[in-house]
Amino acid sequence: MQTVAFKMKLKAGFKDEYKKRHHAIWPELSDLLKDAGVSDYFIFLDEETNILFGVQKQAGEASSQDLGDTEIVKRWWAHMADIMETNPDNSPVTVPLEQVFYMG
Repeated sequence: MQTVAFKMKLKAGFKDEYKKRHHAIWPELSDLLKDAGVSDYFIFLDEETNILFGVQKQAGEASSQDLGDTEIVKRWWAHMADIMETNPDNSPVTVPLEQVFYMG
């Protein structure tokens, strides 16, 4: 099991909408993530910069950001594209974060 972290960018003024959409995450998307080995998935927001920080545990090889070839993830990306910085394929612009400290 490994822990990965990444950052994304929320467009200004969309905090409540982002939270609303994630509180209503589609069950089929949640199932896909779990089946791929993603668990303990957290997303934090730095309101000063609108940077989102994602942290998740992975039992498999794929993170949530590696599932973009599935139809459900493509639909989710399209659903979120109006409130986040995205790539041309609607995937969120993500930057991996390096772990520099751990206290177990």
